[in-house]
Amino acid sequence: MRANLHRRRCFRVEDGELVTEYGVLALQGDWAAHGTILRELGAHTCPVRTAADLARVDALVIPGGESSAMLRLMEPENLSRRIRDRIVAGMAVLATCAGVILLAENIQPPQPGLAVLDVEVVRNAYGRQLHSTVAEIVLTKELGKPRCMEGVFIRAPRIVRVSSNVTVLGRWRDDPVLIRQGQILGATFHPELSADRRIHEMFMKAGEAGHG
Repeated sequence: MRANLHRRRCFRVEDGELVTEYGVLALQGDWAAHGTILRELGAHTCPVRTAADLARVDALVIPGGESSAMLRLMEPENLSRRIRDRIVAGMAVLATCAGVILLAENIQPPQPGLAVLDVEVVRNAYGRQLHSTVAEIVLTKELGKPRCMEGVFIRAPRIVRVSSNVTVLGRWRDDPVLIRQGQILGATFHPELSADRRIHEMFMKAGEAGHG
């Protein structure tokens, strides 16, 4: 019932039809690229910087960046708690790179987070920005064909544990790099830097399903 209340409040009516509004957390990182991709796919988007912005959207992208800096930037509007509450209520989320760190239940080395994604991550596990790489990710059947995808890893976190309620959708070198838990999608790489749009399409379907 709580998710239904969120849906009635947040969905926008345009020409007599409900329109899903997709937000992109626009505090740091390559947030604009996510918005561009979503608009190319036909979505209505808006940047999210304040509590009022968050209240207007039905689904949210949490982009890469620097996780501890993002937490500091969220403090004035208490956005971390507000985002957590929306996710718990069912809002669809796409978290990429540092976004996965922010959502993780366990973070190493320890730092605060939203603790809504039942995984353990190690920050900067593949090296610093100098060691960033482009790699081929092996996908599950759920993402269709081709069964691989280009992944751009920039100071990427490593997922070292996933709970039984987390589905692994993609791996690189046997590490989970693309995961789903309910309405939450997490990618330790940067899908906005690839020509493959399947992750954003999956996120849009979750938003259209009425989560949040």
